[in-house]
Amino acid sequence: MTDAPSAPVALFARDEGKGAPLLLLHTVGGSHAVWDGVLPVLARDLRVLAPDLRGHGRSPLPDGAGFSFEELEGDLLALLDAKGIESAYVVGLSGGALLALRLTLDHPERVRGLVMVSGAAYTDNHTRAITQRWADTLEKEGRDALGLRMLKDLYYPDWIEAHLDFADTVRAAVMRQDLAPTTRWAGAMERFDERARIASVARPTLIVQAMDDQVVDASHGRILRQSIPDSQIRILPQTGHMVPIERPEETSAAVAEFVRVVEARRSTGPRST
Repeated sequence: MTDAPSAPVALFARDEGKGAPLLLLHTVGGSHAVWDGVLPVLARDLRVLAPDLRGHGRSPLPDGAGFSFEELEGDLLALLDAKGIESAYVVGLSGGALLALRLTLDHPERVRGLVMVSGAAYTDNHTRAITQRWADTLEKEGRDALGLRMLKDLYYPDWIEAHLDFADTVRAAVMRQDLAPTTRWAGAMERFDERARIASVARPTLIVQAMDDQVVDASHGRILRQSIPDSQIRILPQTGHMVPIERPEETSAAVAEFVRVVEARRSTGPRST
């Protein structure tokens, strides 16, 4: 018997721009800051919400709260309600992409369109092995070694070589971060599997996949594209897992164009109602 989901958490969120609403969901262990390179561009024509999910960034994690997808979805629905938003485009990165997919499947009436960046329909053994390696590194070698290991796994080598100041910032953040929420959300993700429902996604979908992703194999992008009706895919070469950080211009352009096309379709087709 599983525990009942905890009450929704009031999430901190950046709220910028005007236009069709867009919800940006960050990675496990991240914050709204992973979208810093794309948010200002998207906010030129859209209303962009970039929350810190529960226990991350500036959002609280009350005693007894967990990281089930039901709880995470409840937080997001409460945020949309508080902002007076009936439905939004939902963009997720990595763990945020899994959450975006679940929200679309469970609450399609709240989603206008889905964008999955470095996402998947299920957590495979490869991704589980990567996260276990991070846990082992932390336990055996400490936080600094974990930071180095994550840099190697999450980013394309040439990009990190050209952004050593950023690498230092990531290592420093790992040294001071409370890793308990990260560990708990990662644990919930290990059991993620929506292959039985993926073909029932009933919203336009954009898949953004990096060819050199060491965490989520690029084959997942093709699986999503083949499984989700009304979906399209953008594949980025020489790019690692953290697509919006490595390729902010391409990410913002792809999302903005996707929203523009879908909004035009909504204004003339049956989905406009």
